[in-house]
Amino acid sequence: MQGVLSGFAVIAVVIGVGYVLGWRGLLGEQAGEVLTRLAFTVAGPALLFTTLAKADLTLLFSSRLLVTALSTVAVAGVFLAVGAVRHWGIGRTTIGALCSGYVNSGNLGIPIAAYVLGDASLVAPVLLFQVVLVTPVALTVLDLSGMGEKGTLWRRLLTPLRNPIAVGSLSGVVVSAAGWRIPGPVLEPLTLIGNMSVPAALLVFGMSLHGSAAPGRGRDRSLVLLSVALKSVGQPLAAWALASAVFGLHGAPLLDVVVTSALPAAQNLFTYAKRYHVAESLARESILLSTVVSVPVLVGVAAVLG
Repeated sequence: MQGVLSGFAVIAVVIGVGYVLGWRGLLGEQAGEVLTRLAFTVAGPALLFTTLAKADLTLLFSSRLLVTALSTVAVAGVFLAVGAVRHWGIGRTTIGALCSGYVNSGNLGIPIAAYVLGDASLVAPVLLFQVVLVTPVALTVLDLSGMGEKGTLWRRLLTPLRNPIAVGSLSGVVVSAAGWRIPGPVLEPLTLIGNMSVPAALLVFGMSLHGSAAPGRGRDRSLVLLSVALKSVGQPLAAWALASAVFGLHGAPLLDVVVTSALPAAQNLFTYAKRYHVAESLARESILLSTVVSVPVLVGVAAVLG
């Protein structure tokens, strides 16, 4: 219980500061755009590089990761299928699918794993899966669908090699796989820059809340409610079913995968939506509602399986 509440309290305070900044207009009209660019093109890639460069890539080949990957694919697949039938468009459907299965493994996952599961490193597999595979694929889809940079077909096909988030992630994987050790004078500035990523994303999210309509009531109401239902209920249920029935997990390993799957949608998804100017209200409302709903869900999971 303490881990759940303390993790949510931290991000709530920073989001609240962002809301005040937006309300008072203290950083100017372009503050949100500037902070988004900072997080997407500089701080985010630096954080992913420094994190993955020191990561244990063997975690990518565990049964726990398979549960996470399959449950993510399951809920994202449901959203993609509904989006295709309802003709929601590639951009909105992609963002909605991300909100349905991309968990907040960083600024929420780490403290909750530390306090609830007793080991902060237990979120490493889902973190690696998301930044190594899910993020590059999703951003490439947005780029190739015309949401990103325009240009020749060849230039657009090479988009993953020029996307800052993808480049930071893949570069970190290469360094880790090669066993290279980054010198302190190089690593420390990158770490310092990367530390700006999470607070910048949270501040932008808080600023976006000022003047916004109540979540779940706008034009994207059906998309928001579907993504929140899939994220908050569908994904943890899918993880529980897969872990217990297919992979035979029980006890602490079962609690681990269900708790990580029950985490809310990550705040950096709003950064992506804002960067590509697509489905911003969908991302904002899905993140906000899934974060609120995940509190009782996580408490219930910890009580039942803990």
